[in-house]
Amino acid sequence: MLTPRPPHLSTENAARFQDQGVVAAYPQRVPYPEEVFDTLDALLVQTGDSPRAVLDVGAGDGSIARRLVMRSAVERVDALDQSAAMLALSRTLPNGDHPHLHYIEGPIETAPLDPPYALLTAGESLHWFAWETALPRMAAALTPHGVLAILGRNAINLPWAAERNALIERYSVAHDYQDYDLVKLLTERGLFEQVGEMETRPVEFAQAIDDNIEAQHSMSSLARSAMSPADAAAFDSALREVMTPYADEHGLLHMQVVGHIVWGNLRLAQPQ
Repeated sequence: MLTPRPPHLSTENAARFQDQGVVAAYPQRVPYPEEVFDTLDALLVQTGDSPRAVLDVGAGDGSIARRLVMRSAVERVDALDQSAAMLALSRTLPNGDHPHLHYIEGPIETAPLDPPYALLTAGESLHWFAWETALPRMAAALTPHGVLAILGRNAINLPWAAERNALIERYSVAHDYQDYDLVKLLTERGLFEQVGEMETRPVEFAQAIDDNIEAQHSMSSLARSAMSPADAAAFDSALREVMTPYADEHGLLHMQVVGHIVWGNLRLAQPQ
């Protein structure tokens, strides 16, 4: 029996990534460590396929695509997102105008692609897709040995994490949230076959308290447009109070950030 899709992964909640407030907050998320791109570079080369083109699905502000396009092994990166505002932001950020970085606006299920791709990347986006349609289409766009890499990033061992998480649970507009294992859900459905997994070494990252608070509002569940002004203000104030004791004399929070990659095959999926 298949594990049900979590109810909060709805089209309504996904649509909030087109809100200008969420878009503006998105660059405040912690960065992917450089080791992530070392691994993606190696995966691309290991396929042995040509062209060495990459499709970054759900590219958002280009936090993957804009850095990956700078790697010598990469011939081209196509950054796909259905949020025109996200793609517009990416174009203004470092490397956003790179000549080998191309933008595709639209949902992965129907957007015009330019295959074949030797590598597909999905950072904090794949859970929102219509899996039974999106992954077979992605499989059809891969080269014979091409792989999908599913990426994540997070700050670890935060002394304020428990109190922050309690505030997120209290103020989140995703009242039907359920924990889930994305790789398990995709594997159960015969859409993905994991081949490898890695976590990067921690890297140091410092961030102003207000920027860290703003990063929380880049999540669908805490989009300011979905919260009442009073709740948004109360959340910000409470979180600022929680984190302030941990900031240095310059008001910066010091964190350790890790990246996580799971990669594998989509050849089990049949194009629809």
